[in-house]
Amino acid sequence: MLIHRALTAAIAAVAMALFFCSSGSDARMNDRTVKIDSGFIQGKLSGEVLSFKGIPYAAPPIGDLRWRPPQPVKSWKGVRRATTYGNDCVQFPLPGDAGASGSTRGEDCLVLNVWRPATIKPGKKPPVMVWIHGGGFLNGAASVPFFDGSRFAREGIVLVGINYRLGRLGFFAHPALSAENARPLANYALLDQLAALRWVQRNIGAFGGDPNQVSVVGESAGGISVIHLLTWPAARGLFHRAAVMSGGGRSYIVQHRRLQEPTGTLPSAEDSGVAFGQSVGITDTGKAGLKALRALPATKINGEMSMAALLTKPAGYVGGPVDEGDVVTAQPQQNILRGNVVRVPLIVGTVGDDLPGDYPPDRTRPLDFFGADGEAARRLYDPQGKLSADRLASLVAVDMTMHEPARFVARQLTAGGAPVWLYRFDYVADALRPKVASAAHAGELSFLFDQMRARYGKSVTARDQAVAKTFHRYFVNFVKSGDPNGPGLPEWPKFDASRFDLMLFQNDGKAKMQPDPWRERLALVERQQDARAGASLEAAPPDRSLAGTAWQLVKFQSGDGTTLIPEDKAKYTLAFSGDGRVAVRLDCNRGVGTWRSSGPNLLQFGPLALTRALCPPPSMGERIARDWLYIRTYLLKDGRLFASLMADGGIYEFEPLAAASSKSSRS
Repeated sequence: MLIHRALTAAIAAVAMALFFCSSGSDARMNDRTVKIDSGFIQGKLSGEVLSFKGIPYAAPPIGDLRWRPPQPVKSWKGVRRATTYGNDCVQFPLPGDAGASGSTRGEDCLVLNVWRPATIKPGKKPPVMVWIHGGGFLNGAASVPFFDGSRFAREGIVLVGINYRLGRLGFFAHPALSAENARPLANYALLDQLAALRWVQRNIGAFGGDPNQVSVVGESAGGISVIHLLTWPAARGLFHRAAVMSGGGRSYIVQHRRLQEPTGTLPSAEDSGVAFGQSVGITDTGKAGLKALRALPATKINGEMSMAALLTKPAGYVGGPVDEGDVVTAQPQQNILRGNVVRVPLIVGTVGDDLPGDYPPDRTRPLDFFGADGEAARRLYDPQGKLSADRLASLVAVDMTMHEPARFVARQLTAGGAPVWLYRFDYVADALRPKVASAAHAGELSFLFDQMRARYGKSVTARDQAVAKTFHRYFVNFVKSGDPNGPGLPEWPKFDASRFDLMLFQNDGKAKMQPDPWRERLALVERQQDARAGASLEAAPPDRSLAGTAWQLVKFQSGDGTTLIPEDKAKYTLAFSGDGRVAVRLDCNRGVGTWRSSGPNLLQFGPLALTRALCPPPSMGERIARDWLYIRTYLLKDGRLFASLMADGGIYEFEPLAAASSKSSRS
């Protein structure tokens, strides 16, 4: 009997080894069992889709691993069932929040879910989409019913949905943690996301996926996370395409604090950690205090802190990403403007009735934010003069938080040579009409996943389904090729910084590429945001790319579509010297001025001293002199210089001037 058992076990072991070795790391692409770096897992087959749920990508962050960077998973023996969701991360959802926790909750929550086609043809490697959920870094989970990745899998994509630590378990600082020095500190949620992307690189081949075709997609806090990943050196090479949905682009939107220094009226992150400890009766700031904090129940750590904490800003919560000099070093726009951003194909957009986060400094007089443009802002935001200060502040805040920053990201990545597609989603599911007139924050997510019944049940209409198929299909195409366009879809051209058109998913259910209806007011917001961004970069190292170059004008492309071409290019020139001076010729006038570039692709001129002769018509001299002080960015592409006016006013295109270096040295 013992010999028989031993022989049977040996045969089974050899059979399993042969089973997995027969096709390498991909195993058999229609089988439910695969081998990842921590052991064997068994998924669930449902029609054309094979799913694996609750897969740990890091060790449980409990006990002494609470508030530490994610640690490797301990390998298991045998085959682990992966047919049900794991824990959602600890949270206290707002009542009625359909995008919050959809499963059991617990601190052991660093798990992910994989959906893939049931059958993959030999030699084929489907592209991968990694989904990062939103929820203000306080709520949300990959188990939300309408985040089911089956539709993507049926379209030939391997979809990975990840959990990451939330609230005080995801973002926390304390003097004792700094003394312990288990770096990086404070930003544990972001470190979780990085660990998940690294897991994908190591293991997605076992599911048949292509680790060289990974798209990272996120909404709200997930969108903020994608923006961060684009600017985080540690994440480079872990993904190849990205989509930011209602994720801002200039700031982290939620609170942004420094580790040991106050930020404006906000205390340091460490002070917030001390305040939380005191709130639960722990006053020691050394090892004993940290041991007591780690011994608290996880539900006590986050308590009843829901997304409302984004507004109430409790003293004992840092509110989100912490500038600790390693994972987070600055607000996103500062890194983007300094060129610290990976330029990959990008979809970026918002919804019609998105969320505010960044408000004008004075909410009682919100239009004062626009300075000299205040009257123009009034005409655009409140033409009838009937809106309250609160309503005006909210409208401006949404533009400052979401709509203009999406345009900013599109503008900056396009300037760096990346293909970008800009959108706004404003379709409202028929079940919500007529009470809801414009798409609310996160309202597009069931459309993205084409999971309308999971969100609206039997109330889904044919029009809802048609919009979902269109929106979903654009993202399927993007994940597969880096371009959302494809057969049967309205053409979605790449973002053009001279036009600022966008794809509008309209309330009537149609998708249409068109000029942004809010173009003018966003241009005013952009002007103020760019000015504030420039001020924050005053101390940044200068960009010397233009020093010693000289150019002549080819054409001017106005923001309204008008094109102006000089009769004689040689009569419109500029030469940059290395000491910050610029020499110009504007038709019959010559002059000198100053130039500065406080970071990559940033350009600003000082006042020009011109001879002021009256040039015979037609002349572009006066136009250029008038626009001179409004140039803010530049791009060197294909040997030409493109200088852009602020607020999408237009682009001047120059070509190199003969003997550029000698002319600039004499200027």
